[in-house]
Order: sequence, then C-alpha cells, then structure tokens
Amino acid sequence: MEPTPEQSPHHAYPDHWEADVVLRDGGTARIRPITTDDAERLVSFYEQVSDESKYYRFFAPYPRLSDRDVHRFTHHDYVDRVGLAVTIGGEFIGTVRYDRINDQGRPASAPADEAEVAFLVQDAHQGRGVASALLEHIAAVARERGIRRFAAEVLPANNKMIKVFRDGGYTQRRSFEDGSVHLTLDLEPTEKSLAVQRGREQRAEARSVQRLLAPGSVAVIGTGRTPGGVGRTVLRNLLASGYTGRTYAVNRAFDEGLATLDGVPAHRSLGEIDEQVDLAVIAVPAHRVPEAVADCGEHGVQGLVVLSAGYAERGAEGRELQRELVRQARSYGMRIIGPNAFGIINTAESVRLNASLAPESPARGRIGLFTQSGAIGIALLSGLHRRGAGLSSFISAGNRADVSGNDFLQYSFEDPDTDVALLYLESLGNPRKFNRLARRTAAVKPVVVVKGARHSGSTPPGHAVPVSRIPDATVSALMRQAGVIRVDTVTEMVDAGLLLAGQPLPAGPRVAILGNSESLGLLTYDACLAEGLRPRPPIDLTTAASPQDFRDALAEALADGTCDAVIVTAIPWVGENGEAETGDGQVLAAALHKAVAGGSAKPVAVVHVEIGGLAEALAAASSTAAPRPRTVTPAADRTQAATTPSTGPARSTAPATPTAPEAGPAPQAPTTPPVRPGPGSPADPKATPAPEAATGPGRIPAYPAAERAVRALAEAVKYAQWRRQAAVPGKIPEFLDDTIDEPGAAALIEAQLATAPDPRGRPLTHDEARELLGRYGIAVRPTLPAPDPGAAVAAAGRLGYPVALKTTAPHLRHRADLGGVRLDIADEEALRRAYGELTDLLGKPAELLPVVQAMAPRGVDTVVRASIDAAAGAVLSFGLAGAPSELLGDTAHRLVPATDRDAAELIRSIRAAPVLFGWRGSAPVDTAALEELLLRLSRLVDDHPEVVSVALEPVVVAPHGLTVLGASVRLAPPPARSDLGPRRLPNY
Repeated sequence: MEPTPEQSPHHAYPDHWEADVVLRDGGTARIRPITTDDAERLVSFYEQVSDESKYYRFFAPYPRLSDRDVHRFTHHDYVDRVGLAVTIGGEFIGTVRYDRINDQGRPASAPADEAEVAFLVQDAHQGRGVASALLEHIAAVARERGIRRFAAEVLPANNKMIKVFRDGGYTQRRSFEDGSVHLTLDLEPTEKSLAVQRGREQRAEARSVQRLLAPGSVAVIGTGRTPGGVGRTVLRNLLASGYTGRTYAVNRAFDEGLATLDGVPAHRSLGEIDEQVDLAVIAVPAHRVPEAVADCGEHGVQGLVVLSAGYAERGAEGRELQRELVRQARSYGMRIIGPNAFGIINTAESVRLNASLAPESPARGRIGLFTQSGAIGIALLSGLHRRGAGLSSFISAGNRADVSGNDFLQYSFEDPDTDVALLYLESLGNPRKFNRLARRTAAVKPVVVVKGARHSGSTPPGHAVPVSRIPDATVSALMRQAGVIRVDTVTEMVDAGLLLAGQPLPAGPRVAILGNSESLGLLTYDACLAEGLRPRPPIDLTTAASPQDFRDALAEALADGTCDAVIVTAIPWVGENGEAETGDGQVLAAALHKAVAGGSAKPVAVVHVEIGGLAEALAAASSTAAPRPRTVTPAADRTQAATTPSTGPARSTAPATPTAPEAGPAPQAPTTPPVRPGPGSPADPKATPAPEAATGPGRIPAYPAAERAVRALAEAVKYAQWRRQAAVPGKIPEFLDDTIDEPGAAALIEAQLATAPDPRGRPLTHDEARELLGRYGIAVRPTLPAPDPGAAVAAAGRLGYPVALKTTAPHLRHRADLGGVRLDIADEEALRRAYGELTDLLGKPAELLPVVQAMAPRGVDTVVRASIDAAAGAVLSFGLAGAPSELLGDTAHRLVPATDRDAAELIRSIRAAPVLFGWRGSAPVDTAALEELLLRLSRLVDDHPEVVSVALEPVVVAPHGLTVLGASVRLAPPPARSDLGPRRLPNY
C-alpha cells in the first residue's frame, strides 16, 4: 500500500514494516503502517470500539473521531510520528501510534529518543494477543528510528493494557501521577523480552497447527459428482476414518436439488452452510482456487488444505500464483497447508481425521510425521503400516508455502499425543529458527530428520526459500548440535522412530546380545562395534532354545547392571523333520513381552530372520498402561543385580574382552517429566482407550537385519547422551571478559568499514587483522614482507633466528606440499639460499609475495574458522590442516555463540582427533589452549556481526600453548537477523 504525494516525500512508505503474524488463538493477521488512504477504515474501526475502550484510550467520553483526528491519525512521517494497524480481511482490528517527544513531553524530532505510545484494539478481538504483537512491532520500528524509550499514560482500571506492558519483558519504570499510571519502557531487547516473544510465538504457531489438525467441521471444496477424483477421494477417506466432526461436500456444479452426497450435506457454496466451517480442503483447478479461498475467508473458515497443483512447482508464473494464494488466505486470517499437498491426518480418538489422499487411515500411535513430499509421505505411511506402527498426526505440506516443518515442531513440542517427531525435509526456510525449535523440542522428545535434496545444489521445485551456502555436512553437524537425530534414508527414519517411540532411552552404549543363532549374534556384535557401541559377548541360546529360554535370558539381561540395552536375535526353529517352523512368532513374542513386563528401563530390539508373525505380534501392545516416562537414567544409578547362569542352554560366542573399551559410569541425568495423557488415553478416566499401534509401552520393534536394529539403537544412544548433556548447559568462562576489549574492537571495525567504498565490505590486511584479533586475546605471530633477499635478511634480524620463509600468493598459500614454505632457517646464509631456491622453483618475488616469520614450537597444525551464513547464522569450524582433512571433509562445526562444552566437543568430534591426544606415542597437545582460542573467536563474531569471516591457519598446537601463524579477516555490513526481530510469518 503506497503513500499519497501528500505525505512527506523524503520518508518513503516503509514496506519492510509490513508483516503477517499468528495471533494467540492461531489465526493470522497483517500488521502494516497506516496511510492517508485508511481514513474510512479508521472511522469504521472506531465505530466498532466500545465506549469503555474509547474512554480508556482518551481518558474521557469520545464517541466519534473528528475530521482533525482522522487526519492526524492517518498522516505520518514514518520517523517522528508512526501508526501501525492490524488488519483482517482488509479491515482494522487494532492500532498503535507513537509520537516522538522531548524531556517536557512536547512533540520533538531527533535526537530526542523518547516517544509516547497508545493502543486501541477492537473489543471483539481483545484477548487474541493483538496488542502484544503490536507492541513488538512498534518497538522494533521505534528502535530503527532512534527511539530508545516509550512513555505511556494508562488509567488504573485499564488492567488489560497495563498487563500488555508488564508482560512484554522490557525493562520498565512505573509511577502514579494525576490519577493515571505513568509507564516508561526501555526498548532495548532483553533476555526476558526475547523469551516472552518466543514463548508467545510457540503457543500461537502451535495453536494454528492444532486448529488445522482438530477442526470441528470440514468442507471438501471440489467434491466430484461421480466417484473418483481428488475431492471425492478425500471425502470418502474422511468418512472411512470415522471423523467425529461435521462434514460437508461443496461444488458449485452440484444440481440445485442435490441435498446429500455419500451421506453428507451437499452445497454449491460455503454460504449455503448455516454452521461454522473450521477447515476447508480445496481440490479444484488452480485457476478456481482464489474464488474458493475468498468464499472460505468471507464465511469464517479457520484454515485451508490446498491439494490443487499448478503453483511454484511449475516455474516463475506459478510461484507468483502461490505467493498471491498465501497473501489472500492470510488476509482473511487463515493458514494454509500446501498447495500441492497430500493432506493431513489426526488419529486422536476425539478427532479421527483423515483429510488426505491416503486410502487407509493409519492406526493410532505416538509418532508425529511431517513431510514435504507427497510421494515420500505415501511411502512412509505404507512403511509404518507394514511395521505395525501408528501415528498421532501426519502433515504432507506439498510446496510448503505457509505451514512448514518449523510450525510442526512448535505443535509437536506441546502435543501430549506425540512422543517422537519424524520430519522429511527438502528445504529449510529459516535454518536459525529450525535449530532453535529443534533444540527445545529435542530436550523433551526425539526429533528424527531426513534431509532430501542434499547434493542437488538447488531448491526443490515449488520451494521458494532463502539460499544457504552451507555444505550439507555442516548442516548435519548443526542439527546434531541441536539434538536432532539426522538419518540418511526414510527407512532409517522409520527404524529409529519405532525404537524411540516404543522403548525407553538407553543409559549408555553397553549392549547385551542374545539369541538362537551364533552367526546372527556375531553379525550383530560386529555391527555394534562399527556403530561405536560397546557390546557384551553374544549369548548363544542354540537352535534348541525354546521361547521360555528366550524369556529367561532376556529377563536376566534386563536385570544385569553391566548392560544398557538388549538386542535379541532369532531364527526359525528347526523341527524334528528338519523343516523350519516359521509359525511360532506369536509364541516367541509373548515370551519376550512377559520378560519386559516388569517395566525395565532398558530398550529392547529384536532382529529376526523369516519368523512368521513375529513382527506383528511384537507390535501388539502387551498392556494398556499409560506410556512410561521417557527417563534418561545413567547406568551408575541403576541397582546392580548379580548375574546368574541362564536356565536355558547358552554359550558365549565372542572374545571375553570386547574390542571396544569398557563404558564408565554415565553422568547423572535428570528424569524427564512424564508425557501428559491426552483425550482417549487410558490415563484419562473420562475417555475410552482407542486401539493403538506399535508405539507405546511393551511394544518391541523388530528388524529384518542386524545392521538396521543396531543403527537405530546407536542413534538412541547418541540422543540419550545429548539429553544428559543438554540438561546441564555449557558455559562461557568468565575469564574471557577480563581479557577482551569489546569497545576497542568495535571502534576498529567501525573505522575500517568507514574506509570501505564497497558495500560488500573488505578484507583486512595482515596488520589490521592482528590488531583486531588482539583485542580479543588472539595473538597472531607477526610476518614481515621479503620482496628481495636483503629484505628477508633484515626481517630475520628483527624477528630472530630460526625463521620460516613462506609465499603468500593466493595459489600457494598454506601449500607446503608445493614447496612454498621453508622452515627452521638458522642463519643468513641459509636464508639467502632458501630464497633463491624458492624463486627459482616457483617464480619471481612479485608473484610469490614472500614473507619471513619467526619459527613456532613444533606441534599439530590445525585450522580454526568462523563465518556468517545469512540463513543459518555464525558457524565455528575446526579441523586439522592439510590436504587429507580437506579431501575427506574432516571438519567439525558448531553454531555461535559456543560454550565451553561446544569447544571441547568441537575438537573431539573430528575423525583425526586422536592425533591431538597422543596418537601412536606422540605427546598430547594443549587442547585447553585450543578450546580457549575457539571460545575467543566465537565471542568475537558473536559480539561483532560485521566480522563475516575469519580464518586462522595454521594454528600450531604444541604440548604447551599454541601459535597462530596466519589470519585472514573480512568485514562487511552484517546480514539481517530474521530471528531477533518481532514475530512474523515468512514470505517465500
């Protein structure tokens, strides 16, 4: 919406202030600046406000706005006078305005940094969080315009407005003057204000997804008059799932006399329906979708599932149609799943919704599933069904134009019916936010992710998202840091999901293996070692073992304090006639269920080969008890039980001492609170339990191969370890504060950027980089230019022998393998000889740019880097120097700011880490000094986002101390931080 020429020409309409937001009840609204075109909207809005609200706003009866009021409230310069409005359907539902004032409270201009602020919200929309959202946005606008404080006068009886200010999290002062409450808010964001903002965001976005998944009524728009077709299929699936709400069939082509279709009311438009419609499933051609959306918006529909194709997956024209679809839906306060979606499912007994193209509704379970691909969604639903697994909810988002994986995480975090969240993602619209939400969700329930389109180098068709240049290996490392279980295939995702949803988390990596096949036990043993687990010697029960033998051996292993998990391996029994007996799966499953019936805190998995009915029987619930608390219990805290020989035939088939080292006691970890029972849960005395699938207590996951079971268990072990560590967050050592000159570094950065004509910034010279890094306690060994042999000798005389002679030409930098470095030069003669050899071999000094540097103590050469990605944020990286590490991609990554724990994990997570700790008899290096360097660099890029890249190479880490031999730094205006501003929905 553009301003008219009547407005100040030197302050253009700030369209970047426009934002779509999710309100407290899950509906959406648009926030935008007020313009001169809004006079009629303002008058209409004011007429719908109650007299009481008007009194609270103006401190006196104020029945109507005068022409002068309307002019004043619609004419702004967007600097000293700003007004914002919240709109739904193009009409105002709330406004806020600030006027800059001086110390005497009179109108002023900059440099005055205080403003008077006032709100007004339509009574029908009070309680939806409108004023809270307006406060966030007007505060951000004010900070942008140099305003640091808001002043507000509020009547004591206006408790709602006082609460808005009080709960915002900003530093505030309050006084009582002349019969009103005088409030002053400091607008600088605080940890509390950011936490409040994110808490509101979480609740609102979770509620918006909950409204889509649990509607009270559904209309299928585009239901065909004859069987077949997308709309008719969805209607059939809705009815077959036993949906508990009201269902309507809508098609403008219906005959006027048609009253019902498939037993549900049939209508030609939503306007013919007398009752509220909460969710609309749109299955009409793309060119008719806008008409259907408008019909939904005008009749109060809360959300849309758009199955129609023909949008961004078809190119630029379709992408613009998709953006217009989102704008149209949000203007009415509706959220969208799709377009090009496969649909949604909610198996809760109180809902039983299958608004999808899936022909069979999955069983009720405790796995939540989100996918950006309809084809992958079909495969996952089919795979889970074959394994006897059930779901709590399912969303196939298609082009993901609005509702995304981030929204699903918000919902899963507080959904009491979901114990594990599985996500198939092809793009990350907001990686910073995804990492933040995933970390919070993973702290209470597992999050398993498969990332498609990892190596294509392009965004999948239909996904209009910001481009990130971060390699996939870095994305994986950052997910791990956030507690996300990232796997490579959808099969691995299902395998891990079944174990995590049905079994407790392991307290450590120690695994007991038992079964009736020596060979299968050894395969499982080897797989455990390959995955970094610590298996006990396998127990061979022999092929003569009965189900009772399995039960006894499993019960004994569960009581054994020297193991943290159990893998049972089973092959068919061989009968007296020599034929395999494959029909005893149910008998064996019953025996295993009885062994775990005591409520062991250890996970159990089964590897089986062609035992008929075993997987299905194991998937059956052994009890109707409520889910066990997901406790992360360290091995040291469990009661140590004495082990006794098994009652069945058994023998060890592995070396007495496993190849892997013994596990020490795990650190103390807190117990995660039990998940609250939801509707239909056995713990709810008012509800009748619904049939569930293989994702609850007593359900033992079965795998057709040892490698798959072990890989799923290994992921559970790593996740449990992350949970234990996340319970006690890392810290940033206080000693850093005493040795860091943050103001001095800021002054240097400001001065350097002021001299950069290129808005993309500039690289610092060697001396400039040394000075900046020195402000953060990072000492870089000086180098002196050596344009000729004489200069080299003079430089060595200043630095002191022994010295190194190095080329700094870009194509030779850090390439000792090409002969561009000469070390341990002891005197002038050797230096001149080395200089001559270098130039004879590689070229003229002007091409080589040689330098002289004093030798550093011998140690391990490493590389430390930090860079800022516009999408993901600042990333700290570490690896060993040299071609092998680069070739193998052996580099570890962590998000900034890094804690002491992050720094310690960073240097230990590369495959070549043993080199730092005394590999093959070498002296261990000073890893404490290396961790401190990582923390200092993290602080630098976190404190100064203008530092967009730093490379310290090489960093020689000796047994005592380290030396930074080379450093490159680039400064640039920092990229915008989408995660620190006021709440807003993304626009792709």
